[in-house]
Amino acid sequence: MTTALNTLLEHAERQRDETLIALLQTEALLRSLAMQAEQLLAYRDEYRQRNPALGGRSAGIEALRCHQDFVQRLDQAMQQQAGQVQGAEARCAVLRGELMAQELRVASVRKLMDRRGQQARVHADRMEQRRSDDAAQNQYRRQTDAAQGGGWRLGAEAAPAAH
Repeated sequence: MTTALNTLLEHAERQRDETLIALLQTEALLRSLAMQAEQLLAYRDEYRQRNPALGGRSAGIEALRCHQDFVQRLDQAMQQQAGQVQGAEARCAVLRGELMAQELRVASVRKLMDRRGQQARVHADRMEQRRSDDAAQNQYRRQTDAAQGGGWRLGAEAAPAAH
């Protein structure tokens, strides 16, 4: 039984550790994706500042169209990046929930092991007490038998004859 509980504990700890690693990796990915989103936002704002028609400058239709198309592509890239960030945030939330559940399982198995160990100790203590009580009782019987002249005292007919 102890071996089974140890195996169960090792399995639960291994699952918890794997989930923790996955969570740390996903959090690192989330940070990276968020940084990329910030960089895209900064680049888009910077690129908008370079608008050929900004500040009353005259610019050709083709240059304006090209500028607007690129800003739209940057906006699409930002939306895609925001979706990836949301996906990573959702994955982190799921992994955090799984990690909490696995931590609870590890704690439960440990508590079960502690309870079983305590039960085994109580059982061993009771067995030792019983052995001690039996030994004391046997010693008392031997002493009282010896004090009464030895022999068995099951009844008058079962007692050995005195010489």
